[in-house]
Amino acid sequence: MPPPSVSRIQGLRQAMQRHHIDACVILSADPHLSEYLPPPWQSREWLSGFTGSAGTLVVTARFAGLWTDSRYWEQAETQLAGSGIELMKLAGANQTPYITWLAENLRAGQTVAVDGMVLSWSLARQMTDAFTPSLILLRTDIDLLADIWADRPALPTTPVYEHPMPFADVSRAAKLAATRHAMRQHNTDWHFLSTLDDIAWLFNLRGSDLNYSPYFIAHALIGHERATLFVTAGKVPPDLQRTLANDGVELAAYDQAAAALAALPPDAPLLLDPRRVTLGLRQCIPSAEKIVDAINPTIFSKSRKTDGQIAHVRATMEQDGAALCEFFAWLESALSNPAETIAELTIDERITAARAKRPHFVSPSFGTIAGFNANGALPHYHATKGRHTAITGNGLLLIDSGGQYFGGTTDITRTIAIGDVSAEQKRDFTLVLKGAIALLAAQFPRGVRAPLLDSLARAPLWAEGLDYGHGTGHGVGYFLGVHEGPQSISFHTPPEPHTALEPGMITSVEPALYRPGQWGVRIENLALTQETDEGDYLRFETLTLCPIDTRCIDVALLEPRERAWLNDYHATVRARLLPHVEGEAKAWLVKHTTAQ
Repeated sequence: MPPPSVSRIQGLRQAMQRHHIDACVILSADPHLSEYLPPPWQSREWLSGFTGSAGTLVVTARFAGLWTDSRYWEQAETQLAGSGIELMKLAGANQTPYITWLAENLRAGQTVAVDGMVLSWSLARQMTDAFTPSLILLRTDIDLLADIWADRPALPTTPVYEHPMPFADVSRAAKLAATRHAMRQHNTDWHFLSTLDDIAWLFNLRGSDLNYSPYFIAHALIGHERATLFVTAGKVPPDLQRTLANDGVELAAYDQAAAALAALPPDAPLLLDPRRVTLGLRQCIPSAEKIVDAINPTIFSKSRKTDGQIAHVRATMEQDGAALCEFFAWLESALSNPAETIAELTIDERITAARAKRPHFVSPSFGTIAGFNANGALPHYHATKGRHTAITGNGLLLIDSGGQYFGGTTDITRTIAIGDVSAEQKRDFTLVLKGAIALLAAQFPRGVRAPLLDSLARAPLWAEGLDYGHGTGHGVGYFLGVHEGPQSISFHTPPEPHTALEPGMITSVEPALYRPGQWGVRIENLALTQETDEGDYLRFETLTLCPIDTRCIDVALLEPRERAWLNDYHATVRARLLPHVEGEAKAWLVKHTTAQ
């Protein structure tokens, strides 16, 4: 029996024919340009059956192709089987080769349709620049899925709530005042926000409209006197409405954002981030001459955690680390019991249960990745009921997990030994560890763009002719998204001035190595950027507190300074976590933090 994607692609082609469309681009995007999509905008997944978080589907009368990167190639090959959709492998830094493909394969006068309400302003410019020389038309005023997705989910109705004190240590009024100060610096009267993490941070509000990220679906329009939050009616409880009103925040219906933009005075300058607003909303603005292109000020403000927030994050890391000690103690005991079989699926259940016992835990920060041996070689592997492996025999188990707490967001990867570990596996693990230590122990001048630090973590692997396909680090929010900017430690990211690391930023450090069909190794810690005593230089404080499995290390490959770093780290982990664990978890912690 063919997969549902076959009939759905056929339905899309019929809709294209009715509207005289020659090619349709289905983006992994919503009106807020979110990384993870609310159900009403999971269009690419619904059409193709591919469930990865990144990918672009292009459909013509005779062709359907899905472009995605190396993290998802094996997953996509499996999920696209029988659909008639061809996997188009993305390689390198260019994430939009489908635009070039369209420009080369369509004829002059043909039309490409993209839903403008989920198409970023900057991507629309890129498409226009590519299509115009070939006389290809770009139509952005139509959502073809409206014709064929009969049971499309409605907007979520879960309530919005306040990020509680003392965790929200900067008031809503203070954040709005700082945003208005930035508006004045840009000589603008208004500022429009669509990105959900910025809105949640600015208004000290949280929600549960997306899995794992504590966001709610909304737009915001900020003026110098008042701010308007466009949100579905009934989502904000009455007492919270009164609190917001006292801070000069009024509510309006979610679908009124476009009309509010259209009603702005034509002579009123508007601050707008072209990378973080859709073309559809951009086209509602009456006067293009009055738009000031600039990065959302909140991008920088929320990335630089305050001293109070950092204190909460450190406390959260202790609780998260203690939960991991409990989990790993259970796992080690269970694996030693011949009568008990542990599968990859069990990992998420047990690790979440351990975290749920900890104070101020809210939810996982993403779906746990637990891959044994060959599955660990898939960077974004997720075990399912229909596809998972029992953890038996010998090898490496890669576990990438995280939690959302009122006092911070965690993200950690540990690769651990199951049974006997081969010399080659130990070598791979140690090379990855050397890369992690090189970056975590680095000192660098302030102003160095984060992408330029990527080579520090890759150098031990490059020296052996090895590499990994994803970035080395991403920003992490404060009870917000597990991925945030503006920093990104990846040579695939353009080293623009705004990508420089600054004090207060929290960033992941996660070098890796994958042997397709055999095993994967990834070690991930979160790190805080700090000032040093050496003038205008910066360094990292390692925030994550969890032992690194020394059973996987070839100690002979470590230099004395690397060995010293590992022993110092484990001494810190032991000292910080001992007050929070007892029994088997305590014994496990002591055993796995022994000096090497």
